Formats: sequence, C-alpha cells, structure tokens
Amino acid sequence: MKQTAKRVMWMVILWGASVLALAAIGMGFRLLMTAAGFKS
Repeated sequence: MKQTAKRVMWMVILWGASVLALAAIGMGFRLLMTAAGFKS
C-alpha cells in the first residue's frame, strides 16, 4: 500500500468521523430543544 493511499484513507476516515460527530451533536441539540419545549 502506497503512502499516498494510506494518507487518503486516513483523511476519509477522519472526515467521516467528523460528519458523524456533527450529526450526533445536532441530534443532541434537537433533543435538548424538544425537552425544553421548543418546537421547530
């Protein structure tokens, strides 16, 4: 496996993890807003 391929794979993994983290934070905020009584 080439060094560049390994680097690209790491970037894809980190990007996916950040996207999942942002989605989880968004869901958490939505749950908190709903619990506080705010409706979108």
